[in-house]
Amino acid sequence: MLTEFKAFIAKGNVIDLAVAVIIAGAFGTIVTSLTEDVIMPLVGWIFGGVDFSSYFILLSTPEGYEGSTSDYAALKEAGAAMIGYGALVTAAINFVILAFIIFLLVRYANRVMAEFEKKPPEEKPTGPTELDLLKEIRDELKKRG
Repeated sequence: MLTEFKAFIAKGNVIDLAVAVIIAGAFGTIVTSLTEDVIMPLVGWIFGGVDFSSYFILLSTPEGYEGSTSDYAALKEAGAAMIGYGALVTAAINFVILAFIIFLLVRYANRVMAEFEKKPPEEKPTGPTELDLLKEIRDELKKRG
């Protein structure tokens, strides 16, 4: 069983998948930063200073909470029941960006693979083919025999 496991791990697909997962995790962090630190502030600026991350519906506050009921981060830290639809919008935009970038990468990889799979045109032989020679031999043997 250990030998089979080693063979399984040594396969290129498993190693490729592990590398892809690690790179995707790191890339996801970059896209999250791009969304939260660049795109969403620009969208907020365009729409008049709107901060999507602070859009929420407060369902209830925890007992003894004395902070602001409009501070999303403080309410979240206190454990208030709320629906953070602004965070959902940010996550959805993050997903769309990540999915589009992965689409572009896969599309590029498919094009590169297609180039490698193209076979050079076969050169036609300058003389008769093997089949032609065999036919000539057959015809010659028929004439003699």
